Amino acid sequence: MQTTPTSPTDPILETQVFLGRYKLPILFGLAVIICAAAAYAGYKVYTTNRETKASAMLADAKSVSDFEKVISQYPSAGAASSAYILMATEQREKKQYAEANATLEKFVNAYPKHELVTTAKMAMATNLDAMGKTDAAFDMYKQIGTNYAQSYNAPLAMLAEAQILKAKGQDEEARRFCETLMTQYRDSYASMEAMQILKALKPAATPVPVAPAPASSSPAAAAPGASPASAPVAKMSPAPGGASPAVSATPAP
Repeated sequence: MQTTPTSPTDPILETQVFLGRYKLPILFGLAVIICAAAAYAGYKVYTTNRETKASAMLADAKSVSDFEKVISQYPSAGAASSAYILMATEQREKKQYAEANATLEKFVNAYPKHELVTTAKMAMATNLDAMGKTDAAFDMYKQIGTNYAQSYNAPLAMLAEAQILKAKGQDEEARRFCETLMTQYRDSYASMEAMQILKALKPAATPVPVAPAPASSSPAAAAPGASPASAPVAKMSPAPGGASPAVSATPAP
């Protein structure tokens, strides 16, 4: 059977044909890739430059106003989150507890996933305690222990709760917190401190057993308030005619 001979393919010719057909789309795609790479490189340079300037500005910050400038000029830089913490620390050292808590609240709202969120909340609870708002501080410590049970601040929050209860004289509740802490976080520093609190607490009160009253053998003793039976009193009366005196038993009144 006779077959039609096929001409050999020319790779160079096929490449030229392909380029001629898809030249514009290929050039457009390359241009997009180049522009994207250039934009990413420019962004990296910009962010690196911004982070460098923000870090330098934070390093020179000494006062609350300096920290506020870092936050306002570089709100998206990493140095801004650190500026919140440092500013709150500065305010606490000046005993401006309410202002420090306001700063920490802004930090938590701006960076809810930040690794220092629990530390900020612990500082807020400490400030509340310093302002005499013990109950509010206790509630915040409880919130940390409940909502961030796996964080490194959870046992410290529970320890602070036990200390507040001990200061209030609620020894049994403080004992329960310490025992729970030592069970759940046995390898933590707070566990060792909880053991010291336990040693300082009063011993747990144990009920004293009441011995049963002995059974009474006499019917008179069984009836409360009853007077004991009186024994008859013997009286002697003279007998007529000089005989021996007669003895008669007369019940006592």
